[in-house]
Amino acid sequence: MFRGSFVAIATPMKNGKVDEESLRNLIEFQIESGTDGVVPCGTTGESATLTYEEHCRVIEIVIDQVKKRVPVVAGSGSNSTHESIFLTQHAQKAGADGALVITPYYNKPTQEGLYQHFKAIAESVKIPLLLYNVPGRTAVNVLPQTVIRLSKVDNIVGIKEASGSMDQAGEIIAGTDSSFALLSGEDSLTYPLYCIGAKGVISASTNVVAKDMGDMWDSFEKGDMETARKLHYKLLPVFKALFLETNPIPVKKALYLMGLAGDEIRLPLVPMTEEGTAKLRTALTNAGIKLTR
Repeated sequence: MFRGSFVAIATPMKNGKVDEESLRNLIEFQIESGTDGVVPCGTTGESATLTYEEHCRVIEIVIDQVKKRVPVVAGSGSNSTHESIFLTQHAQKAGADGALVITPYYNKPTQEGLYQHFKAIAESVKIPLLLYNVPGRTAVNVLPQTVIRLSKVDNIVGIKEASGSMDQAGEIIAGTDSSFALLSGEDSLTYPLYCIGAKGVISASTNVVAKDMGDMWDSFEKGDMETARKLHYKLLPVFKALFLETNPIPVKKALYLMGLAGDEIRLPLVPMTEEGTAKLRTALTNAGIKLTR
């Protein structure tokens, strides 16, 4: 159902508030660059520090600006099941095409708790859900057996897999049917994951290298492995630079250097260091990305 290169879109800020004009401009940049879908209010969108009102408003802005040209999959997860249900129901009401639901963080549920959490959210809405497994941030890993079990829930249609384990991704792909989509959540593993059966990517880096990420998927999909592989190696230094500091700090700095948005970010995150910015600038320039600042 969800396939191709999706952007985990950043949330531009200005004077402490969501910068709606810049957000709309970022969406147009993504669509013009060939991005296959937009994911607001994920990790890169600073969902953890958005108020409920801001979270809902960002999703509404994205849906309004996209105007059904590509799918919108709204980030709607929380470490509280009832909060996740609230946010996912809002996404459905706002007109999102699906929701991306992160593994509960901090409270470290068991595998049975994870199953019941995601199942309860799925049963509260009719839109399709993507699980989001990123144990480096949540302190809990959704094991392949749990994902396979959840894949049998009618409207759970895939997973953004960011464990960093090719073995885990392979076990999920092997244990689910063809209607279930594993999407890469580790930018540097995107091409290798395509090679074992991933059906796309939800990427922070696509904010910055949208055309190349889209071209890598399109080339792979057409069977042009050589072009896809070359793009993978071209982008590896960019991926590394965009994760020199905590995401989305470098993404926001890159968007600033490209003249697409400001680099304002919400505490407890702070703007990129001068040393990191210099390395980022070099990586972007070497990749042929036009910088205006």
